[in-house]
Amino acid sequence: MFRDTQKIVVEDGSAPSASYVINIRMEDMLEKLKLLNYDEEFVQELKIKPINRHHFVIPTNPGEQFYTFTCLAAWLIRKAGKNFEIPQESDDPNSTIALILDYLREIDIPVEFPPNKLKQGSGEHAVYVLDNLADNALKVAQFKWKRINIPPDEPTPEPDIEDDDAELILEKVEEEMMAEYDDDDQDILHIDDITKIYGQNISETQKLDSILESTTNREEWQLELEKVLPRLKVTVKTDSRDWRAHLEQMKQLRTNITTNLSGTKTHLNKIYTDIGNTLDKIKTRETYLNKQLEPSLTDYRSLQEKLSKVKEQYRDVSGGVTERTRVLNKLVEELEHVKREMDERGSSMTDGTPLINIKKMITRMKNEISEMNIRIGVLEYSLMCARVRDRTQLREDMNSTSTSVI
Repeated sequence: MFRDTQKIVVEDGSAPSASYVINIRMEDMLEKLKLLNYDEEFVQELKIKPINRHHFVIPTNPGEQFYTFTCLAAWLIRKAGKNFEIPQESDDPNSTIALILDYLREIDIPVEFPPNKLKQGSGEHAVYVLDNLADNALKVAQFKWKRINIPPDEPTPEPDIEDDDAELILEKVEEEMMAEYDDDDQDILHIDDITKIYGQNISETQKLDSILESTTNREEWQLELEKVLPRLKVTVKTDSRDWRAHLEQMKQLRTNITTNLSGTKTHLNKIYTDIGNTLDKIKTRETYLNKQLEPSLTDYRSLQEKLSKVKEQYRDVSGGVTERTRVLNKLVEELEHVKREMDERGSSMTDGTPLINIKKMITRMKNEISEMNIRIGVLEYSLMCARVRDRTQLREDMNSTSTSVI
């Protein structure tokens, strides 16, 4: 096989075939894996389940697909000659994906998608990564695609044609050809004319030394012709594309159509007549039913009008009832509120609890008044003592000043 580019290139991403490109690329990648001895070196050594041509196309088990994807990518990187450890199921997926993408960037493979697209282990991006890694591994292994040598087609032997219907005597062919040529004598340059022109040119340029004469008489020519005549036969191979065969076929088909049309036409005319009679009967019966049902239809229309009027009246009345029901509900709520207030007031008038509370408050206020009186007395006493002390101090000061003056 020989291929320098991808199998399918879709320029329009919205085309119906764009969604199937991943399937073709997956099959292509699987063929490359087989060329890299994938069955023995990867499946048997690592003891991993072989993948099929839809393994990374359809998401089935993300965990298993991601582990297979990382192991296969690591194996392809190792096939390219770089040390890369086979990842384990307990490894961090982000670090594993980062290492794979770093290697792709090292070999100048464009990575135009986020790393999170590879965590599912399937899809277009996973197939893209594995396909490019497989191409790189084949390139390192110096593998080259070979062209397919297509053997030439063997010539098929032509079937033998019977001589009875396909052979014609040369004389008949010549007669038919001459009959066709006679119609176009004016447009065809005959050999005799060429001979005459050529003879004139020769006579002008060169003279013949002697004249050629035949020594054979007519009977000998006729005898020789009769001997050779049975061998002069032309084999004509019938061609399916010949217009004569088509014309004969058309004539035969037309004859068959004309033959079969007579009986069919009679039958169709009978069917047409029966259908016309049936339609007339249906039309007559329909007219009769319309006449018979006209009073009933009139009553039905009047009843329909009355029903529509009754429905409209019912709609109006039901609207008034709804409004009155709303007002009634509002009045009932107000009545309930008034009843609750009256019950509260009645219970408060017959209940002695407020009076007891008032007495307790009076007693408490008396106690507080007594305490306040005591405090006032204490404060008055303190104030009086302070005044007495001030007066005594003032007198002492006055006495001391008078003594000092004397």
